[in-house]
Amino acid sequence: MFEKLKKLIYEQLGVDEDEVIMESSFGDDLGFDDLDMVELIMNAEEEFDIEIDAAGPDFNTVGEMVSYIQKKLE
Repeated sequence: MFEKLKKLIYEQLGVDEDEVIMESSFGDDLGFDDLDMVELIMNAEEEFDIEIDAAGPDFNTVGEMVSYIQKKLE
């Protein structure tokens, strides 16, 4: 799952996959702005066939998003 999310991040912003770790901050480390996060959430919903509540979690790190997706898939 982490590898799939890394690929989405790479495809969306061109961030080197080696720079994406579980502790990476979307804003500070990867340069995501609010619009980038909305797009990533939409892409993750499609990739993992889940629904992420628009008023739901505020993902600060890649690890937080991975944990959320894992719980949704259980």
